[in-house]
Amino acid sequence: MRSDLKTRHGGKILVDALLAQGVKVAFGVPGESYLPVLDGLHEVQDAMRFIVCRQEGGASYMAEASGKLTGEPGVLFVTRGPGATNGAIGVHTAFQDSTPMVVFIGQVPNEFADREAFQEIDYRRMYGRMAKWVAQIDRVERIPEYVSRAFHTAMAGRPGPVVLALPEDTLFAEAAVADVPKAHRVRPAPAPSDIHELQTLLEKSERPFVLLGGGGWDGEATRRLQRWVEGAALPVGTAFRCQDLFDNRSPCYAGDVGIGINPKLAQGVREADVLLVIGARLGEMTTSAYTLVDSPVPSQALVHVHAGAEELGSVYRPALAINSGYPQFVRALEGVILNKNPSWETQTRMLRENYLDWTKPQPMPGKLHYGEIIRWLSDNLPENTIVAGGAGNFAGWLHRHFRYKGFRTQLGPGNGSMGYGFPAAVAAKLAHPERPVLAVCGDGDFLMNGQELATAVQYGAAFVALVVNNGLYGTIRMHQEREYPGRVYGTSLRNPDFVAYARAFGGHGETVERTEDFAAAFERARASAKPALIELRIDPDAITPTTTLSAIREKALKSRR
Repeated sequence: MRSDLKTRHGGKILVDALLAQGVKVAFGVPGESYLPVLDGLHEVQDAMRFIVCRQEGGASYMAEASGKLTGEPGVLFVTRGPGATNGAIGVHTAFQDSTPMVVFIGQVPNEFADREAFQEIDYRRMYGRMAKWVAQIDRVERIPEYVSRAFHTAMAGRPGPVVLALPEDTLFAEAAVADVPKAHRVRPAPAPSDIHELQTLLEKSERPFVLLGGGGWDGEATRRLQRWVEGAALPVGTAFRCQDLFDNRSPCYAGDVGIGINPKLAQGVREADVLLVIGARLGEMTTSAYTLVDSPVPSQALVHVHAGAEELGSVYRPALAINSGYPQFVRALEGVILNKNPSWETQTRMLRENYLDWTKPQPMPGKLHYGEIIRWLSDNLPENTIVAGGAGNFAGWLHRHFRYKGFRTQLGPGNGSMGYGFPAAVAAKLAHPERPVLAVCGDGDFLMNGQELATAVQYGAAFVALVVNNGLYGTIRMHQEREYPGRVYGTSLRNPDFVAYARAFGGHGETVERTEDFAAAFERARASAKPALIELRIDPDAITPTTTLSAIREKALKSRR
């Protein structure tokens, strides 16, 4: 052991290890199970912020959103037992969304292990396949080693969450150990033979289609890919809640391949002869329940590019599988010079026209036309605005009518987890205070983490949140009417006064009931310089951008007659 090393307790060693990894912010709810960590954080307040949240679910979403937005692992601290179970929702989101994240959980002392001590849980079993790696640090001198491995693992291949348990005695113990330098970001690159084979497939193709998705991108790679795609006049779609990987204003952009997909776009994907998929896992939401791409052998010549080798061939047998990081793949792809094919240009132009037609807001019941409001926001917000959306039917209008102009302007839960939008917006505003941030939430969605208004106020995260209020768990009501028409139960909500709720926390509140009143209300909210909430009261019958609850019910009843 080096003689010049300073003896530190485990909490201080851990915090210093995070500083060595470049961590500038961590999220969490304090717990007695990791008091030495709080003591370590106290010493480095100027170098690392600890954002104290009001519930571990909101904190975990903030950490996940931070990882998604920055590309660096989001860091979460939760206490043992109840804190760990509350925080699991963000871990699941990070896993399904391929987001780098490192979670630290307090744990009972080693001397109490396996006795079902107070709040004891075996986290290896609890998190299991929900994380890339789950471990427990039982020896204080190994803390730097475990932290280094955690950050390497979270960013390697397909990014994802790592969970480390921290027994109390490990944190209170002392040791003289060295810090470990910042983790390397390890990404494979495609072989020249892969790129040559891809070029051959594309040159023979009449109806190619490019599909982008997943985590592990950077802004430069998306911009370079866009230049290459536009140079070849290829049509491009984006996977579920990955719409910011390609400028939606581009003449090559054909729309999002996710829930509520444009039927003409779905047809274009099915009829493609070469399907170049970069980063997307081709999961249930992106494939319309595995109907756009046949399993296990697709009808399209599938070229699947993915940073995680385990994803290649996991569901679909590709014609060409390329294990590569996306920036590395794009650099190699730029060497492929394709002559513009007239049939490609025709296909791309047709899909683009379909997209433009599909994204026009449609009439809907009531005085407030939600689609018109989303389009107004799309047309009037600055290009660098970060839009954080939650999960529920209200998000369908956001996906359809908002055009994302640049990389990392969209935050959304690919795993469809409710309660995400508001805490994600808090994390976004704290990460980029200079950028406008908008949260779009449903009424049921918002109240799953609405308490994080207190966090937004405490840390001065001033952004505007929309709460789309229809008094329903809308997605479930829609399915209920489709499967059991007229037999609704458990999906109605009695909501609070959302304006009073916002003001009670020290925020700004507005209610909008007519489309024409929205713009002025939004400008007042933005000018308030406070966390602001605008309640949008929409007709409960307006359940999707294209249909109503009553129409769904009537169709279901007719089919049973």
